[in-house]
Amino acid sequence: MHDVIARIEPVDFRMGKRAQAYLDTLTKPQGSLGRLEALAVSLCQIGHTLAPRVDPPGVIVFAADHGVAEEGVSAFPQEVTAQMVANFARGGAAINAFARQVGARMEVVDVGVAGGVRAPGVIDAKVRAG
Repeated sequence: MHDVIARIEPVDFRMGKRAQAYLDTLTKPQGSLGRLEALAVSLCQIGHTLAPRVDPPGVIVFAADHGVAEEGVSAFPQEVTAQMVANFARGGAAINAFARQVGARMEVVDVGVAGGVRAPGVIDAKVRAG
């Protein structure tokens, strides 16, 4: 006789509809969180709950520049990116507050900041600058 250790349950689509209905009541334009909303709905469907838990939680911020700033269409110059990344590393951005709220470990990764980042705790994994 074999003991069942774990089994994969089907997702609960009704729970997904309830989760989406809840998200649509929040003070924000419907769908404005993009893939984050879809991920939240999926977690609710998988966990059969409106309050899914991811344990241990983690946040990874990947930072880079792109050439569109040189076209004059960006709100800020590329130098601001390095400043923002340093702020993430110091814990001073909104994403840091979210991470602290849920006790998440946070990592900041430079994958293409044009000027480079000089801040402790930033992982240098640059694919290329800007």
